[in-house]
Amino acid sequence: MLVGTWRKVFLALVCASVLTGCASGLQPVKHGDSSGAESVADSFLQEQRQQHLDSQTGESGFALLNTGREAFLARAALIEVANHSIDAQYYIWNDDATGRYLAGRLLVAADRGVQVRLLLDDINLAGKEPLFARLDAHPNITVRVFNPVRARNGVSRLFALAANFDRINRRMHNKSFVVDGHAGIAGGRNIGDEYFDEDPLQNTRDRDILVLGPLADPLGDSFQAYWQDLWAYPLDQLHELSPGDLPEVLEQSVERPALRTRPPAGEEAARKYLDQTFAGVIQAPAELVFDPPPENPEGPASTPKATARALYRLANAAETEILIESAYLILTDEELNGTSGLGNPDVSVTAFTNSLATNDLLTNHSGYARWRKAMLASGIDLYELRPDSPACRQWIADGVACGPGGLSLHSKAVVFDRKTLFVGSFNVNLRSIYLNGETVFIIHSPELARAVADDIDYATGPENSWRVSLDENGDLRWHAGDLTVGHEPDVGLWRRFQSGFLSWLPIAKYL
Repeated sequence: MLVGTWRKVFLALVCASVLTGCASGLQPVKHGDSSGAESVADSFLQEQRQQHLDSQTGESGFALLNTGREAFLARAALIEVANHSIDAQYYIWNDDATGRYLAGRLLVAADRGVQVRLLLDDINLAGKEPLFARLDAHPNITVRVFNPVRARNGVSRLFALAANFDRINRRMHNKSFVVDGHAGIAGGRNIGDEYFDEDPLQNTRDRDILVLGPLADPLGDSFQAYWQDLWAYPLDQLHELSPGDLPEVLEQSVERPALRTRPPAGEEAARKYLDQTFAGVIQAPAELVFDPPPENPEGPASTPKATARALYRLANAAETEILIESAYLILTDEELNGTSGLGNPDVSVTAFTNSLATNDLLTNHSGYARWRKAMLASGIDLYELRPDSPACRQWIADGVACGPGGLSLHSKAVVFDRKTLFVGSFNVNLRSIYLNGETVFIIHSPELARAVADDIDYATGPENSWRVSLDENGDLRWHAGDLTVGHEPDVGLWRRFQSGFLSWLPIAKYL
């Protein structure tokens, strides 16, 4: 505690003496009364509920969005059919081809009277403010930024982030998209080319859930909790709109999108696409769990959050098998030996995650590497994605980027006994357990659970993944068919050294 206090004092002194931007810190902001978006009568999406769902059960309908192209088209189509409201909440919204296209379509929707609310986490927003300031200038669009710092760029921003270390580590990792209170999307994807199979070099294996019906309401409640939070700042208090803030670029993105995917051209095409998609939804009992914003973002983060507790409850109830698919995977002795249920020797636990070669964040991999032996010793079967995985051509709609180094795992799902699916923004790591806000669906559907389990079974085959084990001396080994290697495969010595060095640092909770 004393070290932490001196660290804060030192950083505060540096900011005070060197950077005036640090001195003008932000304070919590109180918002006026604002009710969440309600279900809209006489809308296309209400008609879809009536047509495709059995209202007697009270259950929602779900569809897996397994490819980036599916996920992009679903979002684009929902914008086109929106009649009253769009609430979008994202950790990352990139200023690239797909990000600009969807932003441009939000402007078009707002022009026809749709009320749009966009909530973005600040940690990845710096430099992209002009795109969203252009949206915020529309009378039917409001943009807020979650948990920001005043400094927007340069060294001053880095110092401001450091000076507010405890608060800044409480991020809004939730990802949701709700239209007219009837339909929505939640899952692992942010908004950007690499999440929608549009990046020419690097794309992610990811997964979203499209929901139609009653569970769109609690998904909207999740949005509303963050929208009204004291640390959700109006964008115009952080960035003023200037005449050069992208109007022509946005217009061009809408009229001539630079995309390989052809989005639905107009409302009629969008309705046809969604009608076909909703015809395939699977009704099932389900619940939505989300982590509300912290009451005190500078307070201790030592208690598992609501989504983590839901995961533990399901793990403790598992009878035979738990399958984990997590881009970033860290379980320490506390989770493995505690009440999480993930270290139960009577239940088979298989985990599929990134290898050092496919992980987009070296720091995150180092945290996983620090605890990899402990996870193996606890009985977890570990599999790491190969960069030359032929599954890339099934997961990524356009295989152009399926060369070496073109694939990374970003999905987050857990399957229990092939009967229950836990899917959303939650990585099975310490940051999701203790720090981040997350949103997950818990769906009690053997059909959907088996579909994801089959995907994981395929992903962990020797052509797609390295199986990691401990030999008789307790040393790590990587196996793929008849091939066995004694170091992390498909990467050079320098990257292995960097990961090894970082793994010694006590930073796993912040990765």
